[in-house]
Amino acid sequence: MRNSKKTVEKHNIHVKSGDKVVVISGKDKGKVSSVKKVITSENKVVVEGLNIVTKAQRAQGGNQGGLIKMEAAMDSSKVMLYCPACEKATRIKYDVVDNKKVRICKKCGEKLD
Repeated sequence: MRNSKKTVEKHNIHVKSGDKVVVISGKDKGKVSSVKKVITSENKVVVEGLNIVTKAQRAQGGNQGGLIKMEAAMDSSKVMLYCPACEKATRIKYDVVDNKKVRICKKCGEKLD
């Protein structure tokens, strides 16, 4: 057998943690919330208060077990960045301003960073 090591491939994701996003497909379609966490190795994002799943937790130590509701990760292709200026989901373009790479709304031209 060959000794195979898995390499972790990082993906370029169009959103950062803290960004406001709109969910464009799935059970939470149309809802606006902010990104809690970005998982670049899996191309996924965790959005605050959305994609709620129920997990069965076993009692361990002094903690009580039961059903816990938590946010699950969703694919980053299911969310679009929310532009506060035009109040819509938008695509972004990148531009260099003062030697810094900034994100710009495709619809209204407003800076998002």
